Amino acid sequence: MAGKFEIDTYGKDQFLFRLKAPNSEIILKSEGYTTKQNCKNGIDSVKTNAPLDVRYEKKTATNGQYYFNLKAGNGEVIGTSETYVTTQGRDNGIQSVKDNAPGATVEDLT
Repeated sequence: MAGKFEIDTYGKDQFLFRLKAPNSEIILKSEGYTTKQNCKNGIDSVKTNAPLDVRYEKKTATNGQYYFNLKAGNGEVIGTSETYVTTQGRDNGIQSVKDNAPGATVEDLT
């Protein structure tokens, strides 16, 4: 069973995507996009960049929890994880994105 991307809206005229693991947990989410097409382009970028270790930036939040950003080749952040209590949890999240993003289906909830 593969993961899936969900395209959704928030605020006024903003689009975002969430990558969900097969267990329906959110493992990556985007910032807002002004058009649905740009959101779809972001999903394509995640699928392209997810397998590449060098595209992951491991971070520590101000509350001491851990998260990661997935970056495009130009250095722009294309997705951010949830926070994790341990570095092992964060690393498992990265592996889940690597495993699920490339073959994930896309569901448009808008």
